[in-house]
Amino acid sequence: QVQLVESGGDLVQPGGSLRLSCVATGTIFTINRMGWYRQVPGKQRELVATINSGHAINYADSVKGRFTISRENAKNTVHLQMNDLKPEDTAVYHCNALGYTSTSSKSVFDAWGQGTQVTVSS
Repeated sequence: QVQLVESGGDLVQPGGSLRLSCVATGTIFTINRMGWYRQVPGKQRELVATINSGHAINYADSVKGRFTISRENAKNTVHLQMNDLKPEDTAVYHCNALGYTSTSSKSVFDAWGQGTQVTVSS
């Protein structure tokens, strides 16, 4: 079983910064893509940023220029540096990993973490 553990969420003032981290553990052959998604009550889950094993990156327009995603492949770890935070960034941030547990094409996994709370308020 692949498990994701997130950390780094906190309460910060507008304009502040946070760094989220996520570590994937378990039976893993390779992780092709890792990313961050966020969700608030009453709204649908939103993609924040993704990064693949070749370090190709995709950001949501709302965070582009403020957030930076990075990955440590050897450690199965992904980070999200969040700068110039705004109240609308308040959400539960979930880590995601997509990969394979073995060389079999049927061993694909799509794992999610439990989430870490980010609150931006004055």
